[in-house]
Amino acid sequence: MKLDDIKKLQQKKYRAQFGHFLLEGEHLVLELEKAAQQNHALLSSKLYVSAAYEHWQSPFKTQLISQKQMASIADTQTPQGIIAVVPMLPPSSSPAGNHERAIYLHEIQDPGNLGTILRTLAWFGGFRCLLSPGSVDPYNPKVVRASMGAIFHTPLELDVSLDSLAERFQRIACLDMHGDSVQSAAFQASDCYLFGNEARGVPREQLAALGAQAFTIAGSGAIESLNLASTVNICAYELSRSSAK
Repeated sequence: MKLDDIKKLQQKKYRAQFGHFLLEGEHLVLELEKAAQQNHALLSSKLYVSAAYEHWQSPFKTQLISQKQMASIADTQTPQGIIAVVPMLPPSSSPAGNHERAIYLHEIQDPGNLGTILRTLAWFGGFRCLLSPGSVDPYNPKVVRASMGAIFHTPLELDVSLDSLAERFQRIACLDMHGDSVQSAAFQASDCYLFGNEARGVPREQLAALGAQAFTIAGSGAIESLNLASTVNICAYELSRSSAK
């Protein structure tokens, strides 16, 4: 792939066209190398390094480029000097395991939120992430950076329609200001946890059609709402904490 084409991978349409995405920085490259030990399809990744990383030992094919070339393909303003071009793997299509819970994100837009959520789900384990049509691309460079490598450790399903959830899951939970506690047994017993768009949430008529049960994170009432990523983080912690009892 030419350097000019690599730069294009910052855009979703070219990631889809070339079937690759960018991963930038030493920590993320280390996470990629770790993931490649389990998923050999990732071994076709290619590294581009500047002089500072010329002697980096890696299982991937590596090409030395100039600082100017590095700056031209990097997404960050002050690149570390190491970038990987990584194949986009097929979305997870295997059914959820017996002990795996689904986190469904409806039209999430903020790359930082998605990256943080993936990082949390990977930390606790036992979760898969379902993204609705119209959600931010999980291979967006900002999402990849915020995930800190979690994108390799959380099963992902893309373009999952909201209407399809009723066919797959018997007990769907959603978050609302007026619902049962997330510490309740009913919350723990759900199969799928539905979270809405940062500004619009999920239309109430669609929640009703799904038969989603509302749950609430108790708070002081001093402010109106929690950040989406914070909400998912708290729920994931509560589910993992309860499962460990």
